[in-house]
Amino acid sequence: MLVHVRRALGSLVSGLLPVLVLAGALTVTGTSPAGAAIEDFARYQPEEKCSPKAKPGAAYLSGWLVRKYGGGRGRVGAACTSSISEHQEGRAVDWSNDATTKAGRKRVKAFLKDVLAEDHRERPAAKARRMGIMYIIWNDQMYAAWRGFEPTDYLSSSCKRKKKCSKTLRHRDHVHISLSRQGGFGNTSFYEGRVVKKKKD
Repeated sequence: MLVHVRRALGSLVSGLLPVLVLAGALTVTGTSPAGAAIEDFARYQPEEKCSPKAKPGAAYLSGWLVRKYGGGRGRVGAACTSSISEHQEGRAVDWSNDATTKAGRKRVKAFLKDVLAEDHRERPAAKARRMGIMYIIWNDQMYAAWRGFEPTDYLSSSCKRKKKCSKTLRHRDHVHISLSRQGGFGNTSFYEGRVVKKKKD
């Protein structure tokens, strides 16, 4: 009887092997940028130390935006001051576009539509999550990951009223994109095969 049970189990395992191998292959495929694995919405990680050199993910994203949509490159890193800014950790990207022009508005609209769209698995803001985007500021509005990237009115802390706020502080001459530390270093799935991964500071 024991022999028959062992033979039956052996046959069952043999039959399952192709399935297990296939499942393993699918799991590996799922780690690719277009596969099953995806990052959660980035949590807020404010600048904590002076490290203004552009991080690999941020540097890549800065060039990618211009290559894909047009517009101009803005700053990534910035000199450290007493204020808090992800630029001072080299993980914020300014992308030059003019909100007063049709071309500028069209470029940014295409970008927002692309990065905030659902993927084929109906996961919201899929590309933004893969990029490690914490928040986007453009044309008096902020799109924050911790609010599901729903647009909200934005007013710089340097301005008392919008009308007296400069075009730059209102982000009407550029798009500001702040990345998580993992995104800044290119350690999220969007940058797979695009940048050399490095550990965060």
